[in-house]
Amino acid sequence: MRLLGIVITIITSEALHAQTPSDGLMMPSKNICVLLSYDMGTFDRYWEGSYLRSNETIATVDRNMVLPMAAIGILDNLNFYVSLPFISTESSEPNGGFFTGARGFQDIGFALKYRPIRTEWGPGQISFLGTAGFSTPFTNYLSDYRPYSIGAGAPEFSLRAIAQYELKNQLYFRASAAHLWRGYTEAERDYYYNDGSYYTAWMDVPNAWTYETILGKWLFDTSLKLELSYSSLTSTSGDDIRAYNAAQPTNKVEVDRLGFSAQYYFKSIKGLGVVAYHNRVIDGRNAPKMSNTGFGLTYQFNVIKKQTDEENTQ
Repeated sequence: MRLLGIVITIITSEALHAQTPSDGLMMPSKNICVLLSYDMGTFDRYWEGSYLRSNETIATVDRNMVLPMAAIGILDNLNFYVSLPFISTESSEPNGGFFTGARGFQDIGFALKYRPIRTEWGPGQISFLGTAGFSTPFTNYLSDYRPYSIGAGAPEFSLRAIAQYELKNQLYFRASAAHLWRGYTEAERDYYYNDGSYYTAWMDVPNAWTYETILGKWLFDTSLKLELSYSSLTSTSGDDIRAYNAAQPTNKVEVDRLGFSAQYYFKSIKGLGVVAYHNRVIDGRNAPKMSNTGFGLTYQFNVIKKQTDEENTQ
């Protein structure tokens, strides 16, 4: 098996288009938005270094994710996020029964998003936001079990800068850049090769830069939001997958991805929304040529108002 698993987590976790740490929306103070989404990812080819190969041994690899997430409005310009995905992997040809998929809770994530500037500028409105995030493995899963591993198995700290410009006709453009600092993960072996021999079970997961540009439009009196996106990820170090060897967490990963999303807010059911999206990896290095489709439900409510209504009922 000469496949990669580390970037699959990045691809699916950044593919969501509800109220997230990477978008230009802010949850009002004392409001909470909960998201429950389901993501289906699949690939049958991958890049070994820069060479695109087919999954001749295990055919198509499937990766499904159920993600609960909550966005909490601490202040109008300060939001807190928490998420905990459950992931399962499998392949259509399980190597004669020698390899099976994996499943379990992956990494618990926390983030703070702050919007210091939102002001009128020319024919529209410009906003600047910043996000700080941290995630760490929630369970003791096998990070080196590629391509079935459910995650990188390492703690991660991220800082993201976001800029969005929205015209009065509700057409908007958003760009963001983030740096990911990653720690070490422990493998189930005491030797590995990473441009040299390492006699240890601890693998250094490379840091990375991510970039995203989005063109979006609100329609039907802000009931429907449509977005086209381009995103990329580039590791700052790492090695290539060696021929006839398995991938490992030390690999240098590069990914370019295109996506489309739609989110609809029901006017008749206050607070309820639905979201759907599709993404495709168009180029990469040491990465699966993956496509994923997802959908979910969102619900937003005011905590203070709900408590007041309950007291009035009593």
